[in-house]
Amino acid sequence: MPPVDSRLSGPGQPQPDVLVIGGGVMGLWAALMAARAGLSVLVAERHRVGAGASGGLLGALMPHLPDRWNAKKQFQLEALVSLEDEISAIEAATGLSAGYRRCGRVIPLAGPHHRERALKHSRDATAVWDASGRTFSFDVLDRAPAASWPAGEAAASGVVFDSLAARVSPRGLLALLRAALEAMPQGRVAEGVDIVRLDPVARVARCADGTDIAFGHVVVCAGVAGFELLTGLEPRMLPRPLGVAVKGQAALFTAVLDPDLPILFDNGIYVVPHDGGYCAVGSTSEDAFGDAASTDGLLDDVIERALHLAPVLSRASLVERWAGLRPKAIGRDPMAGLHPEFPSVAVLGGGFKISFGIAHELARAVVRQIDGGSAGELPPSFAIGAHLEAARRVPG
Repeated sequence: MPPVDSRLSGPGQPQPDVLVIGGGVMGLWAALMAARAGLSVLVAERHRVGAGASGGLLGALMPHLPDRWNAKKQFQLEALVSLEDEISAIEAATGLSAGYRRCGRVIPLAGPHHRERALKHSRDATAVWDASGRTFSFDVLDRAPAASWPAGEAAASGVVFDSLAARVSPRGLLALLRAALEAMPQGRVAEGVDIVRLDPVARVARCADGTDIAFGHVVVCAGVAGFELLTGLEPRMLPRPLGVAVKGQAALFTAVLDPDLPILFDNGIYVVPHDGGYCAVGSTSEDAFGDAASTDGLLDDVIERALHLAPVLSRASLVERWAGLRPKAIGRDPMAGLHPEFPSVAVLGGGFKISFGIAHELARAVVRQIDGGSAGELPPSFAIGAHLEAARRVPG
């Protein structure tokens, strides 16, 4: 039998009730929710906390459009609303800041047909954007709430102001969650632990160095690498992958901007003011790429488009270029819940672009299942079984 890594579960380090694989936003929320439930937790991170997509720059918390309302959109709405109080409580407990602000979002309307569509969405929002006793709006305005934000030529037919959107510092949130977890006696984080295989029957995780970690339950929150771990549980090769990696590139500027300014969003371009005089710009969405960690001309194009949208950034200083891989599950929706065939395995991943806004509620639901309850309000399309079914379907 392979040795057990004494740093993780040897003498003085009892077997965790919950082993969380992955130290991104999904993994840290899962660990924190489990620790709150009284379960002992070990977070095993291959590199360092935030080394994956969670350690990026944007932090835009934007809702789905309010049209064609469904369970997924309702779940996201309620999560975006509850996140504010969750973060506030952890900030008060730790003394740290996640850089959260419900700043809203501005979308420029380039032509009359864009305005007509926005007016319809505004009526839709009146009907459905209501959660926890709070109502949010998708207002169509003749001019932007702040001068030159965006540039006038980008908004020939006015703008939308969405009062639901918010922003958070990705790295600030990760530091906040880690601090909250490690302040609890049942929470631990171990970096540099590369788990390569799971035995859900023996309840053991095999590390790349040949050591094993025993667990009560395991929660796979490993981003893109999580797809491979889950595929390894299948008795035969899946006709389709459970998910794919989508590369994103973004940039960070220092700029003299009011931190209360709303997010600018136009045709896939984000301009996100942050605390401390920073402003993030992004992002690409690349299904085909070479080096996952490099930035290139695609980011240059994004920056150029952002400068047209917000000319004030032409006086800003570029301080960081970033690239990383985001996990997109086969069904496009997140994967969350207990594995239908291996009850010791839970999954939390595949959130792609919406992970930061919903990770806490996904984690709450998954921990409830681990603790013997039901997934509650999780949309059926989020269930790992739904994703497995799609992956097992032969193309054609």
